[in-house]
Amino acid sequence: MMSESWKIWYEDSLSEYDDLFWASKLHFSISSLGFYNYPYLFGYLFSLGIYAQQPAYGSEFNQRYTRLLRDTGILSAEDVVQKHLKKDLKSPEFWQESLNIVAKSVGRFEQLVQQI
Repeated sequence: MMSESWKIWYEDSLSEYDDLFWASKLHFSISSLGFYNYPYLFGYLFSLGIYAQQPAYGSEFNQRYTRLLRDTGILSAEDVVQKHLKKDLKSPEFWQESLNIVAKSVGRFEQLVQQI
């Protein structure tokens, strides 16, 4: 799966593909290193939560998203989402919308695995 994914992403720009790349990066899955993994998890769910707002804003979303990105170096995560998307990061709803996208992706992955 790793090689196939790399072929899709990198096409012919790599001379070879490392099937075991994921296994050589143990810090990807060491749960006791919360200080290391937390920023990745937060960023992943934060970005999905922003993406989940697209249907509510329709064609206006791209402009809001661009303005949000411009303010990320100035405002806190809470303030930037409140300002541009009128959402509260302290609300479970924002994070649930993120997790709904994850659940959909997991479901799709499970369907693909069953086809193999």
